Amino acid sequence: MNEHLKKINALIDGFDAETNSALQAISKTKKYKKGEFLLYQGEVCKSSFWIEEGITRKYYMNEKKEVTTELLFKHDLAVAFSSYVSNQPSREFIQAITDVTVSCMDKNAFQHLKINHPQLIQLDLLMTEYYTMWLEKRLFEFHTLSAMERYKLLLKEQPDFIRHIPLTYIASYLGISLETLSRVRTKI
Repeated sequence: MNEHLKKINALIDGFDAETNSALQAISKTKKYKKGEFLLYQGEVCKSSFWIEEGITRKYYMNEKKEVTTELLFKHDLAVAFSSYVSNQPSREFIQAITDVTVSCMDKNAFQHLKINHPQLIQLDLLMTEYYTMWLEKRLFEFHTLSAMERYKLLLKEQPDFIRHIPLTYIASYLGISLETLSRVRTKI
């Protein structure tokens, strides 16, 4: 997946000045405090959020229990993908775990830009491919790795950020109970 990210960055770096300027014109920097929501469940996701600083999570409610589906870090894209694509209400919340700075891009403005900037069509495709590969990787990990292996992988991939995430969110993200996470952590 790192190779795919390199392709995305190379494409962005190769944008002509006009495309860069157009993208900057529709991008807005927003700041969210710890605990604030970028998107509420039931809202239509009309923007994508590129995380510049901080950590967010995506979660849904299941019988009054929060289920964390994604932890998103610096350089990740936070978006309720099915809501964004279908213009249907989101099944998920997107919440800041820490203070967060994002570059927010309106979907309609981005779609309009693609008409005159074909490089953005390629960017859109590469981002969709990346997100699909990320989801496939996450699903594969759930089916093939033990709780301890999933936790070690998270530690390996995000060592600088893990201490900022409440253990309840980590346990939910890993698909285990808080008690199981505690046992896993004592064995490491």
